[in-house]
Amino acid sequence: MKAAAGGNQLRRAILASLAGNMLEWYDFFLFGTAAALVFNRLFFPAADPTAALLAAFSVYAVGFAARPIGGLIFGHVGDRHGRKVSLVWTLSIMGVATFAIGLLPSYEQAGMLAPALLVALRLLQGIAAGGEWGGGVLMITENAPADRRGFLGAWSQVGVGLGFVLASLAFFLARRMPEADFLAWGWRLPFLASILIFLVGVFIRLRISETARHLEEGRGSHAAPILRLLRRYPRAILTGVGIRLAENGGSHLLITFSLAYGVTVGAPADALLIGVMLGMIADSAMMPVFGALSDRIGRRAVYLAGVIGLALFGYPFLRMLDSGAPAMIVAAFVIGNGLCHAAMIGVQPALFSEMFDGEVRYSGLAFVHEVSSVIVGFAPLIATALYASSKSPVPVAAYLAILCLLSAVALLSWRGGKEDFSS
Repeated sequence: MKAAAGGNQLRRAILASLAGNMLEWYDFFLFGTAAALVFNRLFFPAADPTAALLAAFSVYAVGFAARPIGGLIFGHVGDRHGRKVSLVWTLSIMGVATFAIGLLPSYEQAGMLAPALLVALRLLQGIAAGGEWGGGVLMITENAPADRRGFLGAWSQVGVGLGFVLASLAFFLARRMPEADFLAWGWRLPFLASILIFLVGVFIRLRISETARHLEEGRGSHAAPILRLLRRYPRAILTGVGIRLAENGGSHLLITFSLAYGVTVGAPADALLIGVMLGMIADSAMMPVFGALSDRIGRRAVYLAGVIGLALFGYPFLRMLDSGAPAMIVAAFVIGNGLCHAAMIGVQPALFSEMFDGEVRYSGLAFVHEVSSVIVGFAPLIATALYASSKSPVPVAAYLAILCLLSAVALLSWRGGKEDFSS
């Protein structure tokens, strides 16, 4: 009976993490798509389209600057009071902020108030996202057996990938209307739909139980988990941040920057959106495959393969977008996301969970994940500036290769973690 109860808890945890992450990141990723296609025109009108795009991506990056704040807040809540309460709050904040973005006036209607409100709501999105990832991961990895932690933990990331697919699909459908209607009000529909997502997501999360491992290991015993984390795990923190640079920076360049880059070089916008959707479907499908592979041959080997693959594929990826051929564009997104990125993101939940003890694990995952997000949150902005100054994809590919090199060095320096935490 105990084994059956444990199996039911694990299945509920997987469903809640997958569904909650999908709904939460649908909201967060909407902003990235809108920044590349809409916000530069409605909130930052300028004579120079590149300047408007840089302004839109600057607001996009603000969300990443706010994520460590959310990580600190909800990491503390999650370690002290439980994973469940933290996850309900993150989803609630994200849902309200995203819905409100759909109600904002444009620059033409409200002047500087419009971009100011956009920045404020993006900050709230960042705070919510900062507390989401670690909790969603731990709902699974703290319930999973050690020999399947890679495979099962990857399912939390499948939710992230499907959230982006849902966001891309929403914008793709909205763009079926005439351009004037889309810019006037159609772009708002995906944001306003988030109210339904919020209600479903909160319902799911209110029905899950606290992770058994957190109750056994952590017990919320330390008054300041972040202080204990910084004191006991400085090497794990630095290593984790370094390991994630390639994955997170690559994600921004393979998705957000690529949309703006593709439009700039004349690639069909619909082909780009379809490519992103199919690429993220491939990404989501391959995450559990690479997670399972890491259970067999080790986390580091699988992750390193993804890092090397991404470094080598950066330049070909951009040239495939340059071609303007829909088949080449789709292939670029499928290869970049479904192979290179999936090999890293599919392994991350187990790899990072194994770095920290239970009473600081939420804080540890949130800190590593969100500090690295700040470092590379400006990747679309940097890539846009590099391309604008050179009119060549070479500096952008070189920038990605540097991020991959840093991740490879960090990964090779890591000598193992708390791999027995679920024993």
